[in-house]
Amino acid sequence: MLTPRHKIKKQDPDALEESVAQALYELQVSSEKLKQSLREVQICSAKEVDIAGGKKAVLIFVPVPQLPLYKKMIKERSLIEELEKKFSGKQIVVLAERRIIRKESRNTRQLKQKRPRSRTLTAVHESILEDIVYPHEITGKRIRFRPDGSRILKTHLHQDSNSTVDRMDTYTKVYKSLTGKDVVFEFGH
Repeated sequence: MLTPRHKIKKQDPDALEESVAQALYELQVSSEKLKQSLREVQICSAKEVDIAGGKKAVLIFVPVPQLPLYKKMIKERSLIEELEKKFSGKQIVVLAERRIIRKESRNTRQLKQKRPRSRTLTAVHESILEDIVYPHEITGKRIRFRPDGSRILKTHLHQDSNSTVDRMDTYTKVYKSLTGKDVVFEFGH
């Protein structure tokens, strides 16, 4: 018999992770259209981020191999809407649990293999950005250098019929909290 505890890969989850796993399990049991897809998936961890205006966002980290299953559920079967109903007043963002391997230097030569491109800082940050804005597509990126030397990343998203402007602030805050980089989202023409 599967329980909500089987939805978490961690050994000792906290209360938020337990509640996310419970919500996923309840959706698996009750929702007819999500039942088959949710049976195979798990979460790695969950985190809460403060958004402007006293709102909060729940970040759900999933294993990288299971990310396509989650994306399919988000696009076709409205997983995000169902989870937002369970966590009233909180926005849900699904991301892959990615690892950055540091650059090899003269003092750290114990790595047996060359570092894969997918584990570099730049590749991980770009992947996080794509995960955050999904199901929107990124059509362009520009780095703007301000006179004081700081950078801001301008990201252009594909304009579609169900685009929501209120989630842009969530995307910005989540990306800033995960990577420490400033980003501005705009819809392309």
